[in-house]
Amino acid sequence: MQEKIFGSIRDVPKEQWNALVDGRSCAYSHEFWELIEQSRLNDFRYHYAMFYDANGRPSCLTAFYTITTDLAIFAPPALKYILSGIRRVFPNFMKVRMLECGTPITLNHPFVADGGDPDPETIRAINATLLGAAKRERAFLIVLRDFGVQDGALQSALDRLGYHFVDSLPNTYMEIRWSTPDQYLDAMKSYYRSKLLKHLRINQKQGVRHELREDFSALAEQLCRQWRMVHDHASEYQREVLTPEFYRGLSQKLGARSKVLLFYRQDELIGHALLLMDGEMLRWMYFGRNEARNDSLYIYVGHKIVETAILLGAKRLELGVTTYPVKKDLGAQMSPLQLALQSPSRLINPWIGIFYPLLNRTPRIENKNIFKTG
Repeated sequence: MQEKIFGSIRDVPKEQWNALVDGRSCAYSHEFWELIEQSRLNDFRYHYAMFYDANGRPSCLTAFYTITTDLAIFAPPALKYILSGIRRVFPNFMKVRMLECGTPITLNHPFVADGGDPDPETIRAINATLLGAAKRERAFLIVLRDFGVQDGALQSALDRLGYHFVDSLPNTYMEIRWSTPDQYLDAMKSYYRSKLLKHLRINQKQGVRHELREDFSALAEQLCRQWRMVHDHASEYQREVLTPEFYRGLSQKLGARSKVLLFYRQDELIGHALLLMDGEMLRWMYFGRNEARNDSLYIYVGHKIVETAILLGAKRLELGVTTYPVKKDLGAQMSPLQLALQSPSRLINPWIGIFYPLLNRTPRIENKNIFKTG
């Protein structure tokens, strides 16, 4: 087996990379990683690894990157309160350098291999590469993301290499079974339908309307400001910090696959939802608005995203992490995700699986069926 490491996506052979990615999420694509690199998110530093079989053909790829992250990123409220007090004096308390493997702004499997999961030899090679990089970068922790219930065999292989599996924030999905938005509403149980319609009427009375747009590069600065407003007031989860270059690049590099729902009150642009058509799945990536308020707009936005997924012919809608009550009332189901953690330090690694769950608490998987049966 041959391995090649690249320090920039520009140095990676585009044809080889995309040939291996073909048929999988566009968030693995060479174009997507070009966008991520050029967006200057946080303090990310990226590296790419390609593995070749005995015939010199690409057999597996992965991307990894360093980032400074809160070790208690999913801390419960009481611990967050204590940490906020400590960080007034020591701003970087419990913020450590991590080496992550996966896609930094989407929820995806960390490896792409020809024919499915990497074989044991490739997994060992990937692990050796990550350990070496973590030591060079002085990373406190290696984080592999994101693993679902279907990844049991791969988890067993990584467990034997010293990784600890811990719960991450659950994702949310909705299977799109309706041909029209009216069918979706008709399928809802009366309580949830009447609750949704009440919020839709509130927005309609306020003159709220929406528009789907594919070319939104000219709005990059304004959309980023709206996203930052929501991000800075988020209480559940904060990590990546988007830039106008991200919005602009997403529109320009991914073309019709990238979309934005723009929300207006009268003629004022008051919010947006950033979307990505990823094969047969529509991803709700980010939400932004002009002001941080607890009102009906978010519910209206969620409904219009479901409506958009139906009209675009998507088979599945990903609604992302956080704000679970609203998403479940729209029909989304929570789906568990896990992270694989390992410290490059042999002294620290045995304790990671004990202390990380003590510092972080994720929501319980509690789903409900808002649709009529039969």
